[in-house]
Amino acid sequence: MDLNSDKPYVVLVSFDGFRHDYVEKYNAPNFKELVANGVSSKGLIPSYPSKTFPNHYTIVTGLYPGNHGLVDNSFYAPDLDLQYSIGNRERVENPAFYGGTPLWQLVQENGMKSASYFWVGSEAPIKGSLPDYYTKYDGSVTNEKRIEVVKDWLKLPAEQRPQFISLYFSLVDDNGHGFGPNSEETKNTVLEADRLLGLLRAEIAEIDLDVNLVVVSDHGMNEIKPEAGNYTTYDELLEGLDQDKFRFISNGAHAHFYVHNREDIDPLEEALRAKAKNYKVYKKPDFPAHWHNATNNRVGNIIITMEPGHYLTSASRAERTIKDQNTRGEHGFDPYETEDMRGIFYAEGPQVKKGMQIDAFENIHIYPFIAEILGITNLPEIDGKKEVLSSMLKK
Repeated sequence: MDLNSDKPYVVLVSFDGFRHDYVEKYNAPNFKELVANGVSSKGLIPSYPSKTFPNHYTIVTGLYPGNHGLVDNSFYAPDLDLQYSIGNRERVENPAFYGGTPLWQLVQENGMKSASYFWVGSEAPIKGSLPDYYTKYDGSVTNEKRIEVVKDWLKLPAEQRPQFISLYFSLVDDNGHGFGPNSEETKNTVLEADRLLGLLRAEIAEIDLDVNLVVVSDHGMNEIKPEAGNYTTYDELLEGLDQDKFRFISNGAHAHFYVHNREDIDPLEEALRAKAKNYKVYKKPDFPAHWHNATNNRVGNIIITMEPGHYLTSASRAERTIKDQNTRGEHGFDPYETEDMRGIFYAEGPQVKKGMQIDAFENIHIYPFIAEILGITNLPEIDGKKEVLSSMLKK
């Protein structure tokens, strides 16, 4: 008799860049079956900025990026005097960038094992600990292999078996960027993601455990047409500014200005406003309240945000994109300015109701939902509220 067989399990899956409308738009059958068989929302509202790293980490901490510290894909941390970028292995594995208590740690603190296949933060020894099972990011690992490893984890002996597993796929984001959200390439990739979901659901169905599947994405995708007016170059933006007075970090849909001396902030703001074209200028502490990041020193003193449909990039990249007439997709925009930024939330399993849909909600609320499925009642201080999704669970 397997004493663990009646314990609840959660497999949290992210399809990076999967927009809220893709299932209907591209008629994805396995996703539709998942929706019919479980619970769903009309969209998942990412935290600002709608970028991959801050949002994946928000989903597993229940904290806004301004509160967990991983405030963007690229940013400067004055507290560490280090610049974070997602391609820098040393930075990605440095626990000083990551606050909060990720779900894999929360379950460990509650006497369960955890596993992660490529989730943001899972390679850093946050507060000195790692998931019981984890893998260093390697984009060349096939998606089928990732599913196979998850299946193997669920087949481990009871005392070794993880009750919380996170799993990540990048394919939809990759082609959403390369060809735009409305392209044939993105349609085909959504249908490939659908095939992978079908494969994963079939594997889970064969295992005699109470596995709850939670499927999410970090953000959606906004189309950028290859026209000169849609691209602002770094040179255009920075022209005439004294670059010795600030550190500039662009994330494409927005950029940070970390100003060295306080007295230079207002003049820089005025200079940026005077030349503003297709972007808005914000200065601390007067950021939109729903960004929840105005008090975090890892966020620039000034942020510029591009209008949806517009993007900040190098002159060479802008020129090449326009010359090749390459329609692209981008994200990072304010999710309250364009619904294109909204992602997905679907869940099914023995603990989850069937055929229920709710309105779009913020992704901070997934953390307490997963904790409740696993029977964890003692949560750290988080931004997410248990009440938002609690009605989706069988009581």
